[in-house]
Amino acid sequence: MDEENKQPLLQLKKVTTIVNRHTPNEKQILKQLDLNVYEGDFITVLGPNGAGKSTLFNTIAGTLPIDSGQLLLHGKDITHQSVEKRAQFIARVFQDPKMGTAPRMTVAENLLLATKRGQHRGLKLRGLKAQLPKFKKLTALMDDGLDERLQTATENLSGGQRQALSFLMATIRRPKVLLLDEHTAALDPKTSTQLMYQTNQRILDEKLTCLMITHHLDDALKYGNRLIVLDAGKIIFDVRGQEKQALTKEKLLEFFGNIE
Repeated sequence: MDEENKQPLLQLKKVTTIVNRHTPNEKQILKQLDLNVYEGDFITVLGPNGAGKSTLFNTIAGTLPIDSGQLLLHGKDITHQSVEKRAQFIARVFQDPKMGTAPRMTVAENLLLATKRGQHRGLKLRGLKAQLPKFKKLTALMDDGLDERLQTATENLSGGQRQALSFLMATIRRPKVLLLDEHTAALDPKTSTQLMYQTNQRILDEKLTCLMITHHLDDALKYGNRLIVLDAGKIIFDVRGQEKQALTKEKLLEFFGNIE
């Protein structure tokens, strides 16, 4: 892949963010950050606490305005687009399984809502019964029993099932950019491993473009075609392809040891 001759799907150009402006706690988080994301990229994002990883995601999703720089999608400036507008093409899964789902609605009702993401919708859920076969097939992909709980209120699911539902809701309309914000971190090791495997399968099968924050070095090495490391608001390491495949956990640990 010759990236020099390929148009990035998403571009961050010289992006700077400042929080607590005009207070004693004013702090610059992202510092003239540049990032090109290409269609089909699955980027694992590493970095120490306070490096700017969540701020990067907030900036892309539009929940945090930038102070300078540009965000481009397919070359179009989206710097000042609202969160609601960006929801048409950007989806996000958070660390907390309780975020991203309506607790008193059933699994099927949540999935139906997700099919309307970024669209104007009324208060009534329409066509739910007709969608049930599709939803059963979709939830069966997660291999965790979610397909047998379509009529269960989401608040009664296990943490793993609820996070699997959040992931399916985020991907059901094939977003142009998928943001996974440590989406397995709150789960037990077995459930986390299972969800991560299913996550990877769906990203590959649907050819999604994804950025995933993780603190698990093993996952960062195992999954994705590209790995970046943030520190102090800048990308200080960016590898892909064979160079990424050649990385080892020991090399990464050594790299992190030299950051400070």
